[in-house]
Amino acid sequence: MRAPVIALALCGAAGLVPLVASAQPGAADPRIDRIFAAFDRADSPGCSVGVAQDGRLIYQRGYGMANLDYDIPNDPRLVYYVGSVSKQFTAAAIGLLVLDGRIALDDDIRKYFPEMPAYTRPVTIRQMVHHTSGLRDIYGIMDLAGKRLEDVFTDAEAIALIARQKETNFAPNDDYLYSNSGYFLLGQLVKRVTGMSLREFADERIFRPLGMTDTHFHDDPGHIMKRRAMSYEPGPGGRGYRISYVQNFDKIGAGGLYTTMADLLKWDTNYYSQQVGGAPFQQLIHTRGVLSRGDTLTYAFGNNVSTYRGLRITEHSGALMGYKAELLRFPDQKFSVILLCNYGPIDPASLAFSVAEVFLGDRMGPRPTPRPPAPRPARRTGTAATDAGLVGSYFGEEANATYTIRAAGGALELVRPLRTDTLEALTDGTFRAGNLVLQFSGPAARRTAFTIEAGRVRNVRFTRR
Repeated sequence: MRAPVIALALCGAAGLVPLVASAQPGAADPRIDRIFAAFDRADSPGCSVGVAQDGRLIYQRGYGMANLDYDIPNDPRLVYYVGSVSKQFTAAAIGLLVLDGRIALDDDIRKYFPEMPAYTRPVTIRQMVHHTSGLRDIYGIMDLAGKRLEDVFTDAEAIALIARQKETNFAPNDDYLYSNSGYFLLGQLVKRVTGMSLREFADERIFRPLGMTDTHFHDDPGHIMKRRAMSYEPGPGGRGYRISYVQNFDKIGAGGLYTTMADLLKWDTNYYSQQVGGAPFQQLIHTRGVLSRGDTLTYAFGNNVSTYRGLRITEHSGALMGYKAELLRFPDQKFSVILLCNYGPIDPASLAFSVAEVFLGDRMGPRPTPRPPAPRPARRTGTAATDAGLVGSYFGEEANATYTIRAAGGALELVRPLRTDTLEALTDGTFRAGNLVLQFSGPAARRTAFTIEAGRVRNVRFTRR
């Protein structure tokens, strides 16, 4: 593996020539090298990995490339996007406001967002923190509305899209379903309460006190970022790679954090030093959610609080735009694994646990006896839909979009913003189109409406025009 390149110089006709700044940090460990061998190449994106013990990095190394255009290797000193690992910092900002007495976890969110509908049961800050609000996921709603991550899309438009939803996926606190809408709104709540953006508040209350000088919430797509790693997905047909970084994406709260290995170590160390927030803060942000029926979740303020092979852990992963990240902590051992990756197919949690086993395997309990995998629901195979009663245009007020069903080549197609999919008949009145399942109502001769199920978005209604 080549030494890391952290600077580029223009050198006449030779173009951009990499300047070697220093040797790669950390001596190679063949046990860890084997885990990342698939990415340890000069023609592949990969990961930077850090292993911390007692607040000190005892192993750090990069595998694969941070930038394939300029042959810059992955390096723990580079800046990476960490996706949903950001959520623990958004939740930490909320926790600080709770301890400040400026908000209460059981406040109805309409206190801060009066534009939100008055649902049958109020949605609270606590429920958004624990993903029990039932709020339909903002990225799923954006897809239904024909909006892409790379589109210029203001925060006000995002709030309006969430507020346009007339119902929740389920009654608040009756279930758990991961919702990026909740965390996006939590970020906006910080601004409405303090007058400071989440970026400004987190910098003042968390990042600067901890010396996290390379960390920020990226709410300005034009912000210049030194040492930024690029991200990738597989190329067409699985051959080669394509850049998957989205320059215009600037939504924060659910994600949006850029950081480094060294800065995440400072945050990890705060778990023990309690420099920011003190003991009450740590207790609060590791308190797990509880459903209405009494079930305790593993989720707590952007952390999963659980056990692994008999050892207590807190962890969270992140994934967006081809970036993958994992922050895994074993608090009783004061041991953590930090993984920052720039290739979409990577499973960061699996890799991080494999690294942890290299160091802690002799202290872990036996591996649980593998259970036979639960039978996966058989994918309902469909036949080409030809029902003439489906043909027509349907408007979805909540998505603010018109979908059209049309006849094409002996079948039917669903035409919606940005894509067209063949309609497959599953059961009477139920059809699939790409990643959507549509349930129609009204007489078969002329359907009057349908509702859509799409992962973290449920029961969105479209009515025939």
